[in-house]
Amino acid sequence: FPETHGITFTIQISVKELLDTDVLLKLLFRLPVNYPSILPDISVNSDQLTRAQCMDVKYKLLEQAKKHLSEPMVHDLILWIQQHLKYVVKQSATVCDEKTTLSKGTSTEDGIWMLLLHLDHMRAKAKYVKTVEKWASDLRLTGRLMFMGKIILILLQGDRSNIKEYLILQKTSKVDVDSSGKKCKEKMMSVLCETKVQSQHKRFQTFEVKEFSTLDELQKEFETAGLRALFSEFVPPLLK
Repeated sequence: FPETHGITFTIQISVKELLDTDVLLKLLFRLPVNYPSILPDISVNSDQLTRAQCMDVKYKLLEQAKKHLSEPMVHDLILWIQQHLKYVVKQSATVCDEKTTLSKGTSTEDGIWMLLLHLDHMRAKAKYVKTVEKWASDLRLTGRLMFMGKIILILLQGDRSNIKEYLILQKTSKVDVDSSGKKCKEKMMSVLCETKVQSQHKRFQTFEVKEFSTLDELQKEFETAGLRALFSEFVPPLLK
């Protein structure tokens, strides 16, 4: 439904005694017209928390909201998060403390996921590549768009919610042209793998488009990123 329906408002609350600091939470509630029989949409921001922790808070608030369905709930949700914030971020907080003692790069953030997609073809290649680059940049995703012979792979890393958002864009936008030159949606895409980034995987710092002339070169690109297993499981079958 359009943004004009329902109400959107932001509430700032300060939560005391979390890791000995006050945490300022910005909670944005979008109440649909049929609220409270439909859940509100909630966004969480805080300078003191990581993105992963903000996502944790959001999911926990939505879980609570389900318990209050069909009764006004915003006030209850705010009281609940004031009492429970320290428990919600405690798990994430221990991850942060460990991270500082480990050398950088050996630990991965809570919410970082990886997606490997296979595209059948790109007719309007230049435009398609530009679109993928823009989406990756808008959604703060890193990784590679890789061409090798007829194989086209997109490997992405980023927040799980942003990865999901990317998939929606990839499936619903007119990204290519059909044989008659008309704009069309991507119908020949397969999701080869969607998984949490593990500590042995290296994080891509940027999103790059690369062309490879041999399978060996492509394999090296995966191996450099600690993704040898991913390569051997999903890429060779595409050559058959």
